[in-house]
Amino acid sequence: MRRREFVNLLGGATVLWPLAARAQQQTLPVIGYLEALSGFGWAEAFQRGLSNFGYVPNLTVIIEQRSAAGQTGRLPALAAELVDLRPKVIVASSPPAVLAAKNATSAIPIVMAFSNDPVALGLIESLARPGGNVTGLSNLSAGLMGKRLQILMEVVPNLSRVGVILNPDNSGSQANYRELQTAAIPLRLALDMFEVKRPEDFNDAFQAAAERVNGVAVLNNPMLLTHYGIVVAAAARHKVPTIYFDTETAQAGGLISYGASTLDLHRRAAVYVDKILKGAKPADLPVEQPTKFTLAVNLKTAKALGIKIPQSILVRADELIE
Repeated sequence: MRRREFVNLLGGATVLWPLAARAQQQTLPVIGYLEALSGFGWAEAFQRGLSNFGYVPNLTVIIEQRSAAGQTGRLPALAAELVDLRPKVIVASSPPAVLAAKNATSAIPIVMAFSNDPVALGLIESLARPGGNVTGLSNLSAGLMGKRLQILMEVVPNLSRVGVILNPDNSGSQANYRELQTAAIPLRLALDMFEVKRPEDFNDAFQAAAERVNGVAVLNNPMLLTHYGIVVAAAARHKVPTIYFDTETAQAGGLISYGASTLDLHRRAAVYVDKILKGAKPADLPVEQPTKFTLAVNLKTAKALGIKIPQSILVRADELIE
């Protein structure tokens, strides 16, 4: 082969290689990932879960990620973007993202990385048989509200009245409050409700709570997830011992938290994605409820509040934050 022919052949190959790579990518299954919040490591946890099944981004699957970065108003447009890409499945992180994805499509399977009460939110028909195009994981389990009250009683001496901070417009929070009411009766605890509908309401809620209760339980809702820094700061400002539902809040300065690990839930979401990519229908995949819960204690916050964490809590804690 003469030199000029060889050079022409080599030049043609360099053009063909990128085209071939793009053609290969177009044949790979696309997974959409929609999140309302960023910075928690949830997307990375989901990808680690995928790797357990042998999925490698850009080699065996394409992952199209969209994040509202706390601006939940952007979720409908981002969900529509993902639907236009015709993915095999969409993973939605947190209830606002699940709602946006469900409103955007009734055909593409949707996997909830977590949702506090998917039945009450109208996302599924039942935990056992979701019935539509949504399945995945819930971060609630029966008895969890009562367990949080018991933990708060151990941490706060002579606890008699507990403030409950919730968004009345959130159906999941309302269900949790009813469970708290039931759990409080045998514990002989009185409950006071403090409503928050905007981030600015948290300061007033904690200020009122400081005057009327011994401790506070904050109920899970999308607004708390988005503005957890404001919540933790308000609790610290008014020196109110508070229990939360997720480890991230304790890490950010909350006194104590008890609940399912959101990182673990995102890893588990990969189990559903794998099943759906292999042909399973979301309507037939029961929603999984957590069986493992994380107890996290912020010792620095406890010291600032003048609270001595009892040994019974310290030995059970999964994470001690100093």
